[in-house]
Amino acid sequence: MCLFRFARIYPHRHASPRGESPPADGSGGAPSVVRLLLIRHGATDWTAQGRFQGQTDVPLNAAGRRQVAALAQRLRAEPLQALYASDLQRAWETAQAIAAPQGMGVQAEPRLREIGFGAWEGYTYAELQQRHPAALAAWEHDPLHSAPPGGETLLQITARVQAAYTAILTAHAEHTVGLVAHGGPLQLLLCLALGVSPRAYWQFALAPASLSELCVYTHGAILTHLNDTHHMHDLGCRKF
Repeated sequence: MCLFRFARIYPHRHASPRGESPPADGSGGAPSVVRLLLIRHGATDWTAQGRFQGQTDVPLNAAGRRQVAALAQRLRAEPLQALYASDLQRAWETAQAIAAPQGMGVQAEPRLREIGFGAWEGYTYAELQQRHPAALAAWEHDPLHSAPPGGETLLQITARVQAAYTAILTAHAEHTVGLVAHGGPLQLLLCLALGVSPRAYWQFALAPASLSELCVYTHGAILTHLNDTHHMHDLGCRKF
């Protein structure tokens, strides 16, 4: 289990790292904050096999459904005002499991779909190294501008994730909002919120059915949880 929790150090959920209140929004009152729960979908057969899933509509497997059930149980008491999900079934099924105990609906957000890997979807990294070494090397060297055949560049997916992120923040001031998506979009959302280059997205490890949390203010965001999987401690499921 990999777990990063600033909340243990700064027990007030909305405190800044220096123990000060975050910047006010200019109105003289308390700062506006959106609490985002970032949830990766549960495992699939392709997750277990290390295959590029992309936008292929792969369903959860039995292990993934167990992971999602454990996550839904953990989130039962969360005061969610809204829940958004990628419309790919592995994310949608995860979101439905979370929504059901709370009696709430799920809003489809196609801009949270996984990175489109085009012709590479269904292959493992080792298979791509053997079959398409030059294209793979070009993509790894410059993912911002290079894309798999029929897939997306990092700039393209960053633009759609940014659009979804901005729309959700605008619609939900002072709310707790769940976002159920895929590794790539959630990693890029973390980069956007924390002001780091999209090139660093792969440095955020997010396990299937993991929970991360951001408190987003007008002038920045605080990461309070990263890749929290302790709800799966007793499942014996593969975490990565």
